Amino acid sequence: MASRITNLLSYGQQRSPRYTSYPTAPHFHEGVTGAVYGDWLDTLDRGKPISLYLHVPYCKSLCWYCGCNTRATTQDGPIEAYLKVLLKELALVADRLPGRMRVSHLALGGGTPAILNPDQMDRLMAAIYDRFEFEEGAERAIEIDPCHFSKDDAQALARNGFTRASTGVQSFDPAVQRAINRIQPYEVVEASFNRLREAGVMKINADLLYGLPLQTADSARASAEAAAALNPDRLAVFGYAHVPHMKSHQRLIKDEALPGAKARLAQADAMEHALIECGYALIGIDHYARPDDPMAQALENGTLRRNFQGYTTDKADTLIALGASAIGRTPHGYVQNRSDVRSWMQDVEAGRLPVGKGVEVTREDAMRAAIIEQVMTYLRVDPEAVAALYDRPAPQADLDDLVRSGVVSVEGGVITVNPAYRPLARLVAAAFDGYLATGAARHSVSV
Repeated sequence: MASRITNLLSYGQQRSPRYTSYPTAPHFHEGVTGAVYGDWLDTLDRGKPISLYLHVPYCKSLCWYCGCNTRATTQDGPIEAYLKVLLKELALVADRLPGRMRVSHLALGGGTPAILNPDQMDRLMAAIYDRFEFEEGAERAIEIDPCHFSKDDAQALARNGFTRASTGVQSFDPAVQRAINRIQPYEVVEASFNRLREAGVMKINADLLYGLPLQTADSARASAEAAAALNPDRLAVFGYAHVPHMKSHQRLIKDEALPGAKARLAQADAMEHALIECGYALIGIDHYARPDDPMAQALENGTLRRNFQGYTTDKADTLIALGASAIGRTPHGYVQNRSDVRSWMQDVEAGRLPVGKGVEVTREDAMRAAIIEQVMTYLRVDPEAVAALYDRPAPQADLDDLVRSGVVSVEGGVITVNPAYRPLARLVAAAFDGYLATGAARHSVSV
């Protein structure tokens, strides 16, 4: 049997989705329109809670590694104009819902949603609270840029009920920071943590990347240890996806500065070992949490979920997404708003739900999604048991090669990913993907 490193290097170069949805985004199509989405909203069960996601596609400066739908601006005008239309979309969607819905989870992403100044944040949250009722204990989360986060910003989050903030750390290595155009000294990140905690926003996440230009296993480990020293509740460690054909600003990163496959693997391993040594529990394939954090507890009790924000403790089946390019879901299917801000604005101003594309979910899709989610979340699944819940025959998956290589084991019908091959869970999940053959080229490498 080949060694672990050999297998990871071989299988890890195969492309596979991250499976934050199923069907995945490449299979969204324009046949799902705003009118279709409106019908889906009309039929939601008022008795069940929903999640809200709002996308703000603006940052103070553009990081060269970024794969998000965002743009840089130092002017308040574009942000104010965007906010006004976002508030109109909020009202437009709320009017289509069957009454005042309960919210179990709110997330603001981007871009950098904390680019909204305190007055703008107050207005946005006032509109949300006016239209929706929040469940007791509902989480309210937001992404921040530590380089542009003041005491006033932190206080605005606290008074508007935010309970969690995610900070983009990526790397603390000055050479790497220069190579990705994100100069962010440790002291700046530490100050943002302190401002949040002093204001009363106590739950903090940190995001890290491996595979960045000029990054080494030693610097990756050092960044993980430095981030852990700030005592975040959760961390996410992602592999940098270099796709300059899709994100033109990534061309500013020199190809020769990027680590190869073996170096990427060494960096990922170094960060994993560092965070586990620092007391964090490994969640799924790329998240970490304090053992007493709700995410670690959800993994233990079997209630952890996976969606467009990654792993989540939110149990809602409906995610209402607002803002340009935002992706939402209902029990009927997925929708994505128009990515172009101008087109999104035009639709909203005309009173139309600004859906650009989406996909309806069949019962077969729902079954496969449940199987894939269990693989990605718990690294094990009983396909027959899941299929029985949907009154469907279990899908056949060709796992023979992965079994021979020791990546997975199959016993009593239960498929288990070998913990040593956790990064390859995406490939195991892909074996149950009924659409992958038509979209594989658009996905990133598995490790």
